[in-house]
Amino acid sequence: MILKEATPRMTDSTAPALDLVGVSLRLDGRMVLDTLTLRAQERRIGIVGRNGAGKSTLARLIAGLEEPQEGALSVFGVNVARDRAKALRTVGILFQNPDHQIIFPTVDEEINFGLRQMGLSKDEAATRTTAMLEQFGKSHWAGAPVATLSQGQKQLLCLMAVLAMAPRLIVLDEPLSGLDIPTRLQLTRYLDAAPATLVHISHDPVALAGYERVIWLSDGRLREDGPATKVLSAFTREMEQLGGRDDISDLAG
Repeated sequence: MILKEATPRMTDSTAPALDLVGVSLRLDGRMVLDTLTLRAQERRIGIVGRNGAGKSTLARLIAGLEEPQEGALSVFGVNVARDRAKALRTVGILFQNPDHQIIFPTVDEEINFGLRQMGLSKDEAATRTTAMLEQFGKSHWAGAPVATLSQGQKQLLCLMAVLAMAPRLIVLDEPLSGLDIPTRLQLTRYLDAAPATLVHISHDPVALAGYERVIWLSDGRLREDGPATKVLSAFTREMEQLGGRDDISDLAG
């Protein structure tokens, strides 16, 4: 399946996809992200780490849902936390649980919502919603209650809703976790075909195999950064060493 961009994109040849300078964030008195600095231009970027490493917090920052307490973060040159109008056209996010993302009772309403937020008219949003359903071969979902969809189908609905807005970057916060193998493979194909830059957050090295670049977070800090093969091999070795210990408390993340 070849995904098409809904509208032409504004291009910025100078701004990187991700630009973080000294980004820090405390939650409940705990340092969750600690002076992160990195710049990324690759189209397929993985972020790996154990539970509690700060991955999901970083995902929310990149999506503009939270703002760093210290430092600066931009996506294609846009301060996504402060310029929400530009953020809508710049970045989208898929959460691990689609039930935490879906807010409307029908498929059409869910896809329509983001388009209307972008300023499209009712007719324009309806036309683009129909086109997105057709593009995925899901025209028969038009008007369907979200409650009738399986978990994998809900995740696909979230993906369609994000892609309809044609963001330049999509954050994936472990959206494949908990899905069965066939559904995971199907959604992976859709994601691989997406024209946007992908930033994929995961604790599973397999999910990030083949990515151009992988960033390893540990205790809110940048542990390692480089080609996927190198970083994932080092991460896997350390996780196997931790798993081989006798003290189960070492596995707490």
